Amino acid sequence: MAHNVDAMGVAHPPCEGEPRIVSLVPSVTELVCDLDLASSLVGRTGFCIHPRETLRAIRKVGGTKDVDLDAVRELAPTHVIVNIDENLRETADTLRAFVPHLVVTHPLGPHDNPALYRLLGAVFQREAEAERLCAAFERALAGARRNRPPQRVLYLIWRDPWMTVGHDTYISRTLALFNWQTWPSEGEARYPTVDLASCLGEVDRVLLSSEPYPFRDRHVAELRARLHGMPVDIIDGEMTSWYGSRAIQGLAYLDIYTAAAAAGVSHAD
Repeated sequence: MAHNVDAMGVAHPPCEGEPRIVSLVPSVTELVCDLDLASSLVGRTGFCIHPRETLRAIRKVGGTKDVDLDAVRELAPTHVIVNIDENLRETADTLRAFVPHLVVTHPLGPHDNPALYRLLGAVFQREAEAERLCAAFERALAGARRNRPPQRVLYLIWRDPWMTVGHDTYISRTLALFNWQTWPSEGEARYPTVDLASCLGEVDRVLLSSEPYPFRDRHVAELRARLHGMPVDIIDGEMTSWYGSRAIQGLAYLDIYTAAAAAGVSHAD
């Protein structure tokens, strides 16, 4: 498949002239900047926070699920970047009516990152920058020591109700690179709710993601007590769930994180 074909099979011609980009995907907003396109970014969501200083002057157009469509229209973008998981189909359908180019992304696992770099590189004529990121990603992937002891992990993303990630998610596939398998390993739900008591005897450790729910040390103490001393740790959710250029840092982070866990070092102490 050509590099300029997006997740919906739409082929986007190379942008001629100066693009006006609105990114509705936090990790892709960071990628846009790392492709040397920050000067072309005119709109972002409130969850697009990296790189912080660069984005301070970029207009917010709502959240990933509650996009202010009138604000987007006022910005007159040539391109809007969306994601199948993070944005609503209804939002994308409305945008198509007035945005010349709607670029749809959908990375399913860490190995999809080079294709994402090349897609945006081809659309915005940043091929050299995209290849630089591809090389950095491949180096990070090769350098990640993935011969970790197998672990069954409950990766929690929400509280009341307790929610985790299914095996068919970017997070689960990323952790699997380090021989950490998310629980439950079966089921069709991508973000199922779980009964904490049911994980006893089924998992080796519990991971509390720093996002989207802001888990803190007090939650670690709470779960350790409820789960009879089972290992419970905070994990940086950006490093496990953000694709794009952040995934390069994520692999290095997880290499260190999983090594520490194998050595019995807690990230919550």
